[in-house]
Amino acid sequence: MKIDVKRYRWFALAGAAAAALPLVLHGDYALHLAAAIGINAIVVLGLNLLMGYAGQVSLGQAAFVGIGAYSSAILTTTLGLSPWLGMLTGVLLGALTAAIVGVPLLKLRGHYLAMGTLGFGMIVNIVMVQWEHLTRGTLGIAAIPDLSIAGFAFDTSLRMYYLVAAFVLLSLIVASNIIDSRVGRAMRAVHGSETAAATSGVDTQRYKLHVFILSGAFAGLAGSLYAHHAGYVHPDSFGFAESIHLVVMVVIGGMASIWGAIFGAGAVTLMQEHLRMFQEFSTIIFGVVLMAIMIFLPSGLWRGTADALQRLSPSRRRSHTEGA
Repeated sequence: MKIDVKRYRWFALAGAAAAALPLVLHGDYALHLAAAIGINAIVVLGLNLLMGYAGQVSLGQAAFVGIGAYSSAILTTTLGLSPWLGMLTGVLLGALTAAIVGVPLLKLRGHYLAMGTLGFGMIVNIVMVQWEHLTRGTLGIAAIPDLSIAGFAFDTSLRMYYLVAAFVLLSLIVASNIIDSRVGRAMRAVHGSETAAATSGVDTQRYKLHVFILSGAFAGLAGSLYAHHAGYVHPDSFGFAESIHLVVMVVIGGMASIWGAIFGAGAVTLMQEHLRMFQEFSTIIFGVVLMAIMIFLPSGLWRGTADALQRLSPSRRRSHTEGA
């Protein structure tokens, strides 16, 4: 088996950058925000596999995040089980739920699929509110315990940041390997033309379901991390608005780009956090900024920035001048 050294060099650089980031971040708030960006990036990685590579739109991804979060919250606070078992359950339930609802939903296409996933997300959110005996309804679930390994608790912002960063790096590696596998090639074929892919012998329904399950598992993992990171879960965190924000992260970062997921999650999370001070004007400003990004960087932040740097590189300018 041939190993792509160049690709893993990028992962090593990303890991080194993540390890060094706390050296330039000051205070628990900045580290807490960096961990939140990482958690969103994990969700966006899974959603990008579904949307960017397989071409299937989901407007209910926050529901899978909520399933992962509530799984960890309920198992650790109500039943007193290990947080790691709660996290594993969150991932498995996210994947299992995606498998169950994906069978009927993925028979739909285009905006019909978008509306179907939107309906699923609304149903899950209603269950979170109404099933008070299990979810505590609008009160939410508090006092969710910290993750720990052999007595070493991830009970500070710095420790939690490093744990989230490790899961982000692992998720990047998994997503990259999936993209370069047979499943990834089938996903791209489905995105290009589902009819042509089916004619070529690709089992489109099976591969669409596979990537839908993967996106559910990524979201479940992120949801469990969110529960132990925030220490509190509430239905409002997993509603329609959050699903839209996740889709925006995919588009802003760059469709069909695993590195774009990091950029998109970072940009949107930071904008949401820093625009709070503008209160009722925050939505307008958020919309204007997003419009500007889409107009001037239509391929997303990752590819748009890379293309801009390439155009500005001395060798590129020299070759352009010589050609003229």
